[in-house]
This record gives sequence, structure tokens and C-alpha cells, in this order.
Amino acid sequence: MDFGEALEALKEGKKVARAGWNGKKQYVELATNVSYKNSNGKIKNVNHEQMGNRALAFVGTSGVQLGWLASQADMLSEDWEVVK
Repeated sequence: MDFGEALEALKEGKKVARAGWNGKKQYVELATNVSYKNSNGKIKNVNHEQMGNRALAFVGTSGVQLGWLASQADMLSEDWEVVK
């Protein structure tokens, strides 16, 4: 798949990864109900007018990176696949 197809799969609730990624069991998924704890210890729910309450999350061997940004190489690659 190309990156556009991978984005559509994410919107359908699927997990995607690039075949060329070195780490096994690494993938990207769509995170929803995004919230955070501010400096005062209060939980804030993100609900941006334009993007709603969701973000891409990269799940890797060291944990989760919320708000993952694809590199140009990721966006131009055609080795994306749906993973379980």
C-alpha cells in the first residue's frame, strides 16, 4: 500500500506498518479520546476544532509516541501493510 491507503486503513480502525521497518511489532494506529495532564495536575481533553480528538500513535519497542509524524520516506513509500 502507499501512504494514502495506509491513512484510509487507519481511519477504518486498522493498524499499519511499513514492511521495511527494522523493529518487529512496531506499528501506527489512530488514537482517539486524546487527553493529557497539565502542569496543575488537571486532565484536559483535546478537542481541536479542525482535527477533533484524535492523533496518530506509533507503538514501538520503547512504548507509544503520540502525535507521530511520518517522514518523507514514510510518505513516499509503497511498502505499507495492515498488521494484526
